[in-house]
Amino acid sequence: MFLSLPARLVRRTRLSVRKDVGLLALRVGTGGVLFAHGAQKLFGWFGGHGLSGTGSAMEGMGFRPGRQSALAAGLGEAGGGVLLALGLATPAAGAAAAGAMAGAVSVHAPAGFFAQSGGFEYPAFLGFVAAGIGLAGPGRFSVDHATCHVLDRPWVVGLAFTGSAAAAAAVIGRRQAATREQGDADSGSDADAGE
Repeated sequence: MFLSLPARLVRRTRLSVRKDVGLLALRVGTGGVLFAHGAQKLFGWFGGHGLSGTGSAMEGMGFRPGRQSALAAGLGEAGGGVLLALGLATPAAGAAAAGAMAGAVSVHAPAGFFAQSGGFEYPAFLGFVAAGIGLAGPGRFSVDHATCHVLDRPWVVGLAFTGSAAAAAAVIGRRQAATREQGDADSGSDADAGE
């Protein structure tokens, strides 16, 4: 059945509004979860350990220095989450959150995929959703849209995701080197103890 031009415009407008409401729901939901996790690290809210406790834990996981690593992860999660929820600087927000989640994936990867066994399923999901929103854009119901997408330009997308990928690779690489060194030191101590 053929629709008249006004009927097609109404249908297209409804679909566009649905898409924008869907992006708003994804942004607010994902941004809220990321903010909560970051606030645990930064402020000790929601049962978190704050910078000191998180820094000590991150040091033990091979992220050195631990306090600065906790600050970076907390800012990536909380800051990226707030910006995603608002739809402000959306590419940078999505990239920052995805980068922070890449670090979390590296910690959980040895336990496999599924979260019930301590795997990386949950941080990977959050990272992919944040990256997807950063790449797709925030939709009409966003601060970026209200400000004519000043901070949501194609060059911002490229710069944000390249920078985040480089930073995540450097942090994960340093962590892997630190955990290897710790493993070598532990092996040496075990060998010395056996003599």
